[in-house]
Amino acid sequence: MKSLAIVTGVGPGTGSAMARRFHAGAYRVAMLARDGERLSALAAELPDSLALPCDVSDPAALASALEKAEAWAGPPKIIIHNAVGGAFGNFLAIDPKVIERNFQVNVMALLHLARWAAPRMEAAGGGAIIATGNTSALRGRANFAGFAPTKAAQRILLESIAREMGPKGIHASYLLIDAVIDVPWTRERYSEAPDDFFIQPADIADEAWHIAHQPRSAWSFLTEVRPFRETW
Repeated sequence: MKSLAIVTGVGPGTGSAMARRFHAGAYRVAMLARDGERLSALAAELPDSLALPCDVSDPAALASALEKAEAWAGPPKIIIHNAVGGAFGNFLAIDPKVIERNFQVNVMALLHLARWAAPRMEAAGGGAIIATGNTSALRGRANFAGFAPTKAAQRILLESIAREMGPKGIHASYLLIDAVIDVPWTRERYSEAPDDFFIQPADIADEAWHIAHQPRSAWSFLTEVRPFRETW
C-alpha cells in the first residue's frame, strides 16, 4: 500500500514540484493550498493524488483537510510544510496584523501539522516532517521585519520538534532555500538574469526527497541549497 505524503503551499513552483516528486516516488500525495482550481488541475495530472483547498492559517480548515487526507490514505509518512506568509517592510512601516498573519501561516500551521502528524507517525513506525525556509530564518534584515521573525520562529519550533521526536523515529528537518526560485513572476522581475541564476523547483523537490529518505544513522536538521552563482 502506498504511503501518504502531505504537502502544503502547493503553488506553481516548489509546492507543485514537491507533489510531482513524491508522486513519482510512489506516494499518495495530498495537496493543500488556497487555490482550488490550480489544485484540481494538478490532481488531474497526478493520478492517486488528492486536492484539498485550504487556508492553513485557519486551524479548523486545516484540521478538516488533514482528516480527509487520513481517511483517503491512512496515517501520514511525510509532511512538507511549504506554505508561506511573507511581506516586506521595516518594523516602523509594517502593519502588525501582517506579522500576525504570517505567524499563523509559518509557525502555527507547522505546529498544528506536527501535533497532528507526530503521534500518527510514531504509532506507524516513523516518518518525516519537513519545512521549507530561507535565509530570513537566520537573520533579520531591515526590510524583512514582517517576515524574518516568523521564519526564525518556524526554524526554532521545528528544531524543538526534531529534538523531541528524533529519538522516537521521526525525522524533522528544515530545508533552507537561499535562492531566487524559477517561477514566472521571478523571471519577469529578474528578466536580465541568466538561467543559472535561478534555483529550479524540481531540484528543491529532489533535495526534499533525499532528506525524507536519509538513513537513520545520518539525519540532517538544517540543509541549505543555493545555485553556484549565489553570493552568501
